[in-house]
Amino acid sequence: MEEKRFPRTRMQWLSDNMKGFKGIYFISIIGALTYNAMQLTVPFFSQQIVDRFLTGENASAELRDHKDVFYRLIIMMVGFTLIRVTIVYLTCMGFERVSQAVLFRVRNSLYDKIQRQDMHFYSTYRTGDLMTRVTGDLDAVRHMIAWVIRMIIEAFALMGATSIYFIIMDWRIALSLLAVAPFIFAIIVLFKAKVAPMHALLREKFANMNTIAQENISGNRVVKAFAREDYEIEQFDECNKDYKETNIATASVWLKYFPYIESFANLLPVILLLVGGTFLIKDPEHFTMGEFVAFSGLTWALANPMRQLGNIMNEFQRFSAASNKVMEIYYSEPEIVDAPDAISHPEKFKGEIEFKNVSFKYSDGKLPVLKDISFIAKPGETVAIMGETGCGKTSLIHLIPRFYEPTGGEVLIDGVNVNRYKLHELRTNIGLATQDVLLYSDSIDGNIAYGDPELSKEKVVKYAKYSAADDFIAKMPEGYDTIVGERGVGLSGGQKQRISLARALAVRPSILILDDTTSAVDMETEKQIQKSLRELDFPCTKIIIAQRISTTKTADKILILKDGCIAEQGSHAELIAAGGYYSELVKLQTGESI
Repeated sequence: MEEKRFPRTRMQWLSDNMKGFKGIYFISIIGALTYNAMQLTVPFFSQQIVDRFLTGENASAELRDHKDVFYRLIIMMVGFTLIRVTIVYLTCMGFERVSQAVLFRVRNSLYDKIQRQDMHFYSTYRTGDLMTRVTGDLDAVRHMIAWVIRMIIEAFALMGATSIYFIIMDWRIALSLLAVAPFIFAIIVLFKAKVAPMHALLREKFANMNTIAQENISGNRVVKAFAREDYEIEQFDECNKDYKETNIATASVWLKYFPYIESFANLLPVILLLVGGTFLIKDPEHFTMGEFVAFSGLTWALANPMRQLGNIMNEFQRFSAASNKVMEIYYSEPEIVDAPDAISHPEKFKGEIEFKNVSFKYSDGKLPVLKDISFIAKPGETVAIMGETGCGKTSLIHLIPRFYEPTGGEVLIDGVNVNRYKLHELRTNIGLATQDVLLYSDSIDGNIAYGDPELSKEKVVKYAKYSAADDFIAKMPEGYDTIVGERGVGLSGGQKQRISLARALAVRPSILILDDTTSAVDMETEKQIQKSLRELDFPCTKIIIAQRISTTKTADKILILKDGCIAEQGSHAELIAAGGYYSELVKLQTGESI
């Protein structure tokens, strides 16, 4: 899979999101370099103590005559250790603070990006995948800042400082030990080539598992209605097993290369024993016991970073796979945005809607959904849209608030093309209620006042009465303060539709769009709602998708869509007289002969 290109590299992107914390991060890096360089102090002082007070020719005299120097060296060893531990603590806290700040900033940016995307984005990305990006993937980014970069700095700082110290003490032994490094680096390069695609695959498996879990939890009623619990458990088990096997396969790549790295790292003490022991025996004047102790005490400072490089590369590849997905959302831009010269229209719209030769097809579709649609809805009028399933009714109404852009023609409101308005001002003038209702885990009051949080309780009740919802709300345990639960669980379809309608009315829109909003309510309630809609106390143009004649017969204009075109257009009486699809539908629903 070809990796997507972004305006900034991964490290530049991380740097951009450290704004305001770069100073802390720089100080933390200096701290990491410092405390790793200070690892040399203990072996240095150990060398002085061994050569001067333990193995030297005048060791006894030196210890007797210069006890103050001996104790000073001991105290300095302890003191530098305490200082190093303090620096380690402060440095780790600095890295962690910056990582949490970046995590907070990027997560907010991603959520903002997701909120502002258009409908094409939501039809492209799965919910579970998006959740993975703002949770697991972001944690990999935080881990990169807090741990991986620190480990890289520690590894190379420790290896670099130790190598320089070894070369200063005895370049022959230093080169003998460092000869192992190229072999380990070669293994790391081979390991990187193998593990990178495995982490990308592992990340996709995890996102797929999240998607399956999210879909089935959200659709639990359907699962139970069809008694498919065992099937869904089996499906998740297979997905989970696939993820587990991919995880094991990814870990196995490291296990394949780890023995070689470990073997080369374990060669260092052997090399020191052979080469250093030979020099200690044959050339004690140029290579002392203290220097051997110093070399022995710091061999780990070469071996451990070499061992750690494999883990670092493994975590870096995890970050690479995760950051690619995070940056994809971070740098994504919605296709439908305010035009550079968009006009400001803070006052309410009059509500005139005009479609001029509008055509539309989805970006991933081959056939047009709408073809050459033209009609006018004057301010205050009610226009009903009917037609067979899939004829383009919902697609048509989605063009009004610019959820999608027409591929041909124009959609005008008050004589101005909708793409000339600012999106916020356009959509605040439109109230939308759909057949598939989404209610938030909030009170009924909060759901109705969603579009206007400052709405008073009296007005909330008023709009609930318009939608015939007040009666059943009043009978609930806590009335308007009743928490409806996630997606309105516990409410009937008709109750949810009425709350959704009240929510659309509560913003006092200039244009009200109802997508089969009363399909789940009884005829008596629908009659009450229709009466309320005709008697609204604010001017409002209504576009109503409906299948019931009882909903459409009072409309000022009825549009019959067929195969994406307007097949019939007129009032209830005119369409009955025309004897077409609408006339047949009236006969079917009323059982009367026309």
